[in-house]
Parts: sequence; C-alpha cells; structure tokens
Amino acid sequence: MVVRRRARRFLVPLALYGVSAAAVGYFVHHAHHGSRGLEAKRALKVQVYERNQELEQLRQERREWERRIALLRSDQIDRDLIEERARVVLGRVHRNDLVIITGE
Repeated sequence: MVVRRRARRFLVPLALYGVSAAAVGYFVHHAHHGSRGLEAKRALKVQVYERNQELEQLRQERREWERRIALLRSDQIDRDLIEERARVVLGRVHRNDLVIITGE
C-alpha cells in the first residue's frame, strides 16, 4: 500500500509533465516547420525580395520605353530614334555604319 502511494505520488506528476512536454513539443515543432511557421515565413520573405527585384527591373524597363515613346510623341521628333527604328524594321544599314555580326 505504501509503495503504491509513493509510486502514484511520483508517477502521476511525471506523467503530467510528460504529457505537457509532448504538447509543448508538438506546438513548437509546428511553429517552426508548419505551413505558417518560421521557415515558411523566411521562404516568403525571400520570394518577396525576388519579386521586388523583378518589379524594379520592369519599372526601369517601363521608364525607358516611356522615355522613348515621349521622344516620338513630342513636337520635335528625335531623328536618331526614327532612323534607328526604320533601320531595324527595314533591315537596312547606312553606308558609313560598321556591322558586327554576333551570330544570334
């Protein structure tokens, strides 16, 4: 009888601590590795950074195109830009131009 009381006095709190530790371990594991955990947050931050870099490149490209379009829309059209576009569209070169074939 005395042994059972001592065993019960020792084993019941030990079992409660074990169950509590298992529950805490479960939640800590999912807080770190879960779909909304720390690793997922880190992966999303990397993805956001990459998308922001791509967005900045696209904005720069858009600014360049808007600048070139503005040169074509103004009252005084840029002759160099028109000549460049005409050469590209018609596939012609000026006799003083140096042509470098790159193999593309």
